[in-house]
Amino acid sequence: MIEITRKIKERAMLVALQTRHLSRELVEEHLLELEELADTAGADSIFKIIQSKSAIDPAFYIGKGKAEELAQLIELNEIDLAIFDDDLTPVQVRNLERLFNRKIIDRSGLILDIFARRAKTKEAKTQVELAQLEYMLPRLTRAWTHLSKQYGGIGTKGPGETQIETDRRMIRTRISHLKEKLKEIESQRQTQSKGRKDFVRISIAGYTNAGKSTLFNLLTKADVFAEDKLFATLDSTTRNVSFDTKEKILISDTVGFIRKLPAHLVASFKSTLNEVRDSDIILHMIDLSHPYYEDHLRVVDETLKEFDSEHKKEIKVFNKVDSVSDKSVIEYVRNKYPGSVIISAQKGINISSLIKLIENVIKDSFVEEEITLRIEQTKLASQIHDLVEVISVKYDHDTVLFKFRANKENSERIKKLLSKSYS
Repeated sequence: MIEITRKIKERAMLVALQTRHLSRELVEEHLLELEELADTAGADSIFKIIQSKSAIDPAFYIGKGKAEELAQLIELNEIDLAIFDDDLTPVQVRNLERLFNRKIIDRSGLILDIFARRAKTKEAKTQVELAQLEYMLPRLTRAWTHLSKQYGGIGTKGPGETQIETDRRMIRTRISHLKEKLKEIESQRQTQSKGRKDFVRISIAGYTNAGKSTLFNLLTKADVFAEDKLFATLDSTTRNVSFDTKEKILISDTVGFIRKLPAHLVASFKSTLNEVRDSDIILHMIDLSHPYYEDHLRVVDETLKEFDSEHKKEIKVFNKVDSVSDKSVIEYVRNKYPGSVIISAQKGINISSLIKLIENVIKDSFVEEEITLRIEQTKLASQIHDLVEVISVKYDHDTVLFKFRANKENSERIKKLLSKSYS
């Protein structure tokens, strides 16, 4: 694993840009979130700077004059690193590093560093390392060189190569290796998924620090790590849960989302986030006490679309109601989001209503049906067994009667397969 920040507490300057398309209030909120990220990564935010500019400067992001001003501020106050709220281009990183003579990190780099610190399982570590290397490759400068110290024995400096060229070659080799490992992980997950077809699968998704792990622990009596920090947990955890229904239920806690989530990170965590894609019901957790909770809700909805999950059965769960002092907010949510539920996972408030809502969705989502196949339609029979819970099979001369229980999505799939077989 590659850590971007190395000291226990580094002194950081946070920098955000307000262009004509963004309000000052929204940029300030983004900067507050960046401060939380910096704190999670182990940095002290000494200065927070907002630069107003009509457009992003292609060479220095904030403009050369402002960059020179910040360089003096950094030197006078012994700042260790500068963290920018937007992704920087390789050119911007190089120019700012030369001017500041300090490490330059953008929001994506900071999130990747946090993930590197929080990754515990072999899968999470593999995913994070791949995302880091793909992020790092186009940004290699002298500050990133000598990777051979971390990956001893991978390649040697070839004739006529610079150190950076050698490092790039090493990174590409490592990326290729990690992608192969993740393909194996994805294959294993698909095998596990087939073994869960008899279960109703529920995923808890939401913005980071919305209370997903707290709710997961409450519903499953588990002891998953939960902390009031961004990205407290990275690895999805799945447990059995018993509600007042005859269906067997699996519930999964998933990694949190955040605005401007690095594309490499989303791609690398695809196998983990497929827990959401493959689920029957999504519990979308929203921190109602956050002033920008609707912005967070939108970010999660947009991320779910990337995984073709926007058409899943979704229950919006507005959490942390115990921290909401303005009761008009609660009334607003009830009116705008019918079918949602307002709870406090920490205090156990209104959890019975949430469970009842889940039970009702399960009852409405699953159907029992019968299908008759010809005895020679063995391939279709195998596909039915893969997709649904088969309750009974009855043979009658040259036909087979299947009685099965399925969610509506898989029921429609079987009907399409059946129509194709007869066409």
